[in-house]
Amino acid sequence: MRVSLIITTYNWKEALALSLKSALHQKELPLEIVVADDGSRSDTGELIRRMGQEAPIPVIHSWQEDKGFRLARSRNRAIAMARGDYIILIDGDIILESHFVQDHCKFAKPGYFVQGTRVLLGKRLSRQILQEQRLIGSFCIRGVKNRKNCLRSNLLSRIFSLRNTRLRGIKTCNFAFWRQDAIAINGFNEEFVGWGREDSEFTARLINHGIRRQNVKFNALAYHLYHPMNDRTRLDANDAILHRTIAERATTCRRGISQYLAE
Repeated sequence: MRVSLIITTYNWKEALALSLKSALHQKELPLEIVVADDGSRSDTGELIRRMGQEAPIPVIHSWQEDKGFRLARSRNRAIAMARGDYIILIDGDIILESHFVQDHCKFAKPGYFVQGTRVLLGKRLSRQILQEQRLIGSFCIRGVKNRKNCLRSNLLSRIFSLRNTRLRGIKTCNFAFWRQDAIAINGFNEEFVGWGREDSEFTARLINHGIRRQNVKFNALAYHLYHPMNDRTRLDANDAILHRTIAERATTCRRGISQYLAE
């Protein structure tokens, strides 16, 4: 499979360094890594260039000017730039278990997108991991909130990785889809400004388009570093956009990825 791993980031190069390091230590490497940068300072770009020079695969920096929280636009630009047929999307504060890409590839099927789980690392443990800047075999130690998500088991994954068409629990910090499906629904909706619901609305249009949800449990492990809660002042407005998409059973959006595909 031609897999593009897209990592979103904004001004947290210490977390991004660990995320990139874990991506480059995969048992099965992706075709490329695209960092979708929503306007970080120059030190983030310097980190990406330095790590890219030593990487066995292309590490591409997709940067846009900092004009506030514009994650939808940043992701669209990265997806448009990606050369892979299949997109795995994570956040820049996610550390990947070494079989992460391999596990996602096992669950990739036409007509489906994939929702993975995450392990929530506590504040003290996250601080220690960031200070040491090193990968370990497992973060299932003191300071982990949901230890069951630390377990990687192919048998349990086959039993508990079920399919459905629900929106509940959508989190694009561990998420995968076919690039052609994203293009068919015009990617992420750039009406969303500020944190919240752009991932659910994107997923709603995938489902309305006929793409089903494949949950992945006990595979594709992703460790989420602790960070303070994001600013939610735009949440009510973003909820209204999501509810409109659901009510209208919309399959596309007006301001999406199409504007970047000719670039």
